[in-house]
Amino acid sequence: MIVRLVLRVVLLTFACLSGTGVLTPAVRAEGQWGFGTEVGFVSGTVDDTVFAIGANLDYYPDPNFSFGALLQLAPLGDLTQIGIAGAARYHFHFNNGINLVPFVGFGLIHADLNKGSGPTAIDRNDTSWYLPIGLSLEYQVARNLALTSTLVVNLYDLNLSPSIPEHDHTSVALLFGFRWGP
Repeated sequence: MIVRLVLRVVLLTFACLSGTGVLTPAVRAEGQWGFGTEVGFVSGTVDDTVFAIGANLDYYPDPNFSFGALLQLAPLGDLTQIGIAGAARYHFHFNNGINLVPFVGFGLIHADLNKGSGPTAIDRNDTSWYLPIGLSLEYQVARNLALTSTLVVNLYDLNLSPSIPEHDHTSVALLFGFRWGP
């Protein structure tokens, strides 16, 4: 349900922006690299809400399009989760220094759950395909530096049974950070 809601919001935003003339041509150079780093939380995992770190490395063949690697890491607590994907991003640049950047990726995610001790301990792990679908809101602080807020819907199929009877199919991440780029 939340996936449908996020997709509808993204599609509605694109439809509204495409006909308004709000978007301006980008002033970024093409053929350059950019880097981003973020921290935040992932909710909806088998271990409830967990702390997360995100990073991306993008190549810009065009001022409005980039592609590259996306990393999402949940390193603390009972659940360690690592997602690595190749992602494509489209950059909408507004007149007021705000950028809207939808993205989609595909890769692998690995989860390792170690909970409790003794005979009731849970020690399971699994690896699955990984489909991150997200939207970043950026504010240009300087020509090559932006403050970011990113919402990511993570789709996958982790199976930590028999210890955890339910399958883990989705989670939602909210991250805040910086992007350096052309």
